Amino acid sequence: MSDKTKIAWTEATWNPVSGCSKVSEGCRFCYAERDWPRLAANARSRYTGRAFNDVKCHEEMLDQPLRWKRPRKIFVNSMSDLFHPDVPDDFIDRVFTTMGNVYCSMDKYHIFQVLTKRPERMSAYLNDPRTEHRVTMAMKAMGLGLPGENASPTWPLPNVWLGVSVEDQKAADERIPILLETPAALRWVSIEPMIGPVSFRWRYGNGFKTDPATGKIHRNHLDGLRRLDWIVVGGESGPQARPVLREWIDSIVAECREADVPIFVKQFGAAYSDPVHGIAGASLKIPEEAISLLKRRLKHHSGADMNEWPESLRVREWPASIHDGKGVIA
Repeated sequence: MSDKTKIAWTEATWNPVSGCSKVSEGCRFCYAERDWPRLAANARSRYTGRAFNDVKCHEEMLDQPLRWKRPRKIFVNSMSDLFHPDVPDDFIDRVFTTMGNVYCSMDKYHIFQVLTKRPERMSAYLNDPRTEHRVTMAMKAMGLGLPGENASPTWPLPNVWLGVSVEDQKAADERIPILLETPAALRWVSIEPMIGPVSFRWRYGNGFKTDPATGKIHRNHLDGLRRLDWIVVGGESGPQARPVLREWIDSIVAECREADVPIFVKQFGAAYSDPVHGIAGASLKIPEEAISLLKRRLKHHSGADMNEWPESLRVREWPASIHDGKGVIA
């Protein structure tokens, strides 16, 4: 667990599970796998002597969020995927038990940000009516937050944000519809690493609207985007980063503006490309015949310095505040 994360859209990381395996192109140059040897170099590390695809659950980490008294946003499993097939259901129950007890036992409590590339399992888990019962019983067994025999937590847990990570249109079209059918207090999408354009127009929606001028009924072309609560976008980092075009980021920002959905631009990536304005990321490979068109490179290694960005893309918004009986939680 780290309180010094460099991930701009969170404040801390919590890893009750570590290790993972690849499921799509977004995993090709995984940052967690890239960091694994450095972490394993520590003889006392949980990573020592293990391959990255050796998925392990760490019971000793389960109660750590309960020890943090200052409320913060916590990215769950930055070094894994909570819904990896090697993580047993009963351990996922215990992770949700911790998150539920944080909500019930703290006046001002943590927000848990969960991302997965395996939304099928996440949806099955959250849609199973037995899940809430198991988590409630486990919370009571811990003796925190649920006084009374018939007490139960608010479900889905208000302080748990469920999201999917997508890298291109194919991944978005596969994962986002499943997310939209998953019970959650807040649903979000992280388009990172962005290795291809992603659009929400005419996708994931079944809503219709009436044109007040003509009376004609039209399908709401951004209805699917409006069903989401937050979008994060970022280019790829690392020495093998794949290009991200400015027009891809421009398009996502424009769609979120039109749909009135908060968007958080995390970084442009190491291989950012803006050929119209002659701007390149720190490690973008430029053909020799095009070098004369280069006007400047971004200095930050992953393109995360907002001072180097066009003003129109300096956007880091958060989901609208959620209110409940205990006050504002976001």
